[in-house]
Formats: sequence, C-alpha cells, structure tokens
Amino acid sequence: ALKLRAGDKNCLVARSKCYLKLGDTENSLKDAEASLQDDKTFSKGLYQKAETLYTMGDFEFALVFYHRGYRLRPELQEFKLGIEKSQEAIVNCIGSPSSVKLENKEDLCFISRQAESKKANQKAQIKLTKDQKWTRKQEPVRNPKTERQLLGELYADKAYLEKLLKDKDLMESSTKQGIKIADLVLSGIAYLDTRSEFWQQQKPIYARVRERKLRQQRWIRDKKRKPAEVGRYIVKSMEDIDMLLTGDCPEESCKKAQRVLKRIQGWSDDEVPNKNELIGNLHSCIGNAQLEMGQVEAALQSHKTDLEFARQNNLPDAVSRALDNIGRVYARIGKFQQAIDTWEEKIPMAKSNLEKTWLFHEVGRCYLELNKPEAAQNYGQKSLQSADEEGDVEWQLHATVLVAQAQVKLHNYWSAIMNFEKALEKAKLIHNEAAQKAIIISLDDVSKSFIEELEKRE
Repeated sequence: ALKLRAGDKNCLVARSKCYLKLGDTENSLKDAEASLQDDKTFSKGLYQKAETLYTMGDFEFALVFYHRGYRLRPELQEFKLGIEKSQEAIVNCIGSPSSVKLENKEDLCFISRQAESKKANQKAQIKLTKDQKWTRKQEPVRNPKTERQLLGELYADKAYLEKLLKDKDLMESSTKQGIKIADLVLSGIAYLDTRSEFWQQQKPIYARVRERKLRQQRWIRDKKRKPAEVGRYIVKSMEDIDMLLTGDCPEESCKKAQRVLKRIQGWSDDEVPNKNELIGNLHSCIGNAQLEMGQVEAALQSHKTDLEFARQNNLPDAVSRALDNIGRVYARIGKFQQAIDTWEEKIPMAKSNLEKTWLFHEVGRCYLELNKPEAAQNYGQKSLQSADEEGDVEWQLHATVLVAQAQVKLHNYWSAIMNFEKALEKAKLIHNEAAQKAIIISLDDVSKSFIEELEKRE
C-alpha cells in the first residue's frame, strides 16, 4: 500500500494507477482528481484522469483531458495517442460525423453523446436476445480486413458461423436438448461481434496498425523494402519502449532500448535503411528514461549523442528534438544559461505558434531564475504574442504571469499589478482555482510594495 504525504500528487497518481490495474475505476478516478486539486496543470494527473475515464468508457470526457494535457505538454506522445484513440473509440460507438443528421427544432436539447451511445448499445443487445430469429436484420458492413485484424484467429470461426446461417434447413433444426441451432449460431456470432467492438475500442486499429506504418515511413525514406521480420521487430520494439516509459517503468524502458540499440548496430545498412536515424531515436529514448530515473548526466550524454547523429545525417526534426531534450536536462539541474543557449538555437526550428509559445516561456523563466528580469520580460511578451496568435488561453495565462513577475523584479509595480489582474481574468476563464489563489497573493504583495514606494517618494 502507498502511504501518501500531504499534497503528494505523484503518490496520488501512482495509487490511481494501482487501482486502475485492479479494476477499481471509482477509486482510481478519485485519486486522479485529487492529484489535480491544487494544480490543474499537473500533466501526470491529467493523463491519469484521462486514462481512467477512457477505461470507464467515458471517451468524450477522456478526450477533453487528453486535449488539456496536450496543450500543456505538446511534446509528450502519450497525450497525442490518447486523443486519437479516444476519437476512434467515439466513432466506433456512434459512427462517423457524416452519418449524424441534426434537425433544427425549437425544443432541441443537448445531451451527452456518451449517453446516446450507451442507450443505442442497450437497445441493440435487447433486440439480439429477445428476437432469436435465424435471419439477422441488416447491419453496417465492417471492412473484412479490419475485422480480421481485430478478431485474429477467431475471424475464421465467425466466417464459418455466418456461412451456416445460409443453410435454412439446418437453422430450423434443434439439438437433442431442444435448443435451436439458429439460436446457438446467433449467440456465437453475437459474442464475436462483442469481442470485435471491445478490441476496436480498447486497442484501436490506429494504435496497432497505422502507427506502425507511420513509423516505418519515418525510418524508411527510400523505396527499398527491408525484410519483413526486421521491420516487425523494430516497430514492436519501439512500441514497447514507449509503453514502458509512459507506464512509469523507465528502468525497463531504458534496458529494452539499450538491447535494441546493440542489436541494430550489428546489422547492415541494407537490412536497416536509415540506420543512423533509428540509432539517434534510440539514444533519445534512452536519455528520456535516464532523466526519469534521475540519471541526469547520463541523460545529457544520450541526448547529445542523438544530436550528433541528427547533425551528421542532416535530420532537422531530430536536431530539434535533441535540442529540446538537452535544454530540459540543463534546466532540471539548474544550468539555466546552458538551457537558454540550447533552446534559443531551437527557436528558429519551431513549426507552430504553440511550440514557440512554450519555448519563449521556458527561456524567459530561465532568465528570471538568473535574475535577468529585462530579458525575462522580453521573452514573456514574445510568449504572450505567440499564445495570442494561437488563441490558447492557458498559455496566455502563463506568459502574462511571467511578464508580471519580471516587472516586479524591475520595480515596475504598476505594470505588474495590471498584468497580474489580466492573468487573474484568464485563470477565472479556464476555472484554474490554484492559479487564481497564487495570483491573488502576488497581487497583494505587489500592491504593498507599490504603496511603500509611493510613501518613500512623498
């Protein structure tokens, strides 16, 4: 059992994961929500709550929290995968958006799509059990390839049962116990349909098939096809490494990545196209795992190796990734100037306003730590501008607070008060109670300093 310290949100997340593995979703959700009580931006808490909601079948609410986490930490792959698996699960439940038609009625009320999908599923199950006819009503045809991937070896069984349905004489017969053959066949098909729907939601095709294809395209940029067994090994290994790291098993993730790296280094370039790109990616995975384990010096060296491979092979995306990770390690160990130099090199490579927003913010925060408020204010304003262009209220809040804090250090109290008040409005808009409390305290302190300065002048 985990003994929680007061306010220990990491322990709450860990206990929530334990409850989830035990199937106790109610307590898992309570602990996940408790970890967010004082800090609504706690990324691990957001991810755990989203995972719990997804397991409970509340795919729409899970999608909301995956999106919140992704806005805060766009570099974390698990939030992006969570968004996509939730979207796919929603489509699986209620169909694609093109199949939904809304009628314009005066008394139209908005209800949860989750409730709609559950109600539809309940009706379908009642019909299946009550109406035991040997001919089923017309159902949407599933792509045979997709169904084969979902059912695996059971797909042949379902095909055989559906073939039996066409034999009318057999369907009208009964067993020695008086059970109709049609009822047995239909119940078997219903069970396989249920399993197919379950695996479509729990383990989406995107995560198992499309993700593999995307990774293969990233690693294989030429048209030469590598041996199938090598491709399967690489894709499966990278998936395992990612899952172990996101599942709070950094040590196992690190060991797995090191084993894969050693094996790939012994293969030829013909067997593994873009071998150096893959090696750099593995060094990045090892560095991320080492950082989670607290091995900061080893993590720094792994990310520097990733950067070296990226530059040698002219891979701009990999260079950007490595610079990002190196900056995070420097900031983690308090080497703020090195973090600034690294992130400033990455800034021209940023591809979106959102990426620029958090880069400018992190650089400005480092300048604030170095007691260089003018530079901090400058980067805070840049971050705010990018957040405004992106329309992201949460990052507008963070950037405005950074600007206000820099102005306090510059003794520009009146401007700081104005910016803190703007930040307070943003916090209220997104219902961030923890931020509201912190800003109110800061406003009180700045106001006192402002009054003292006025008294001195008088």
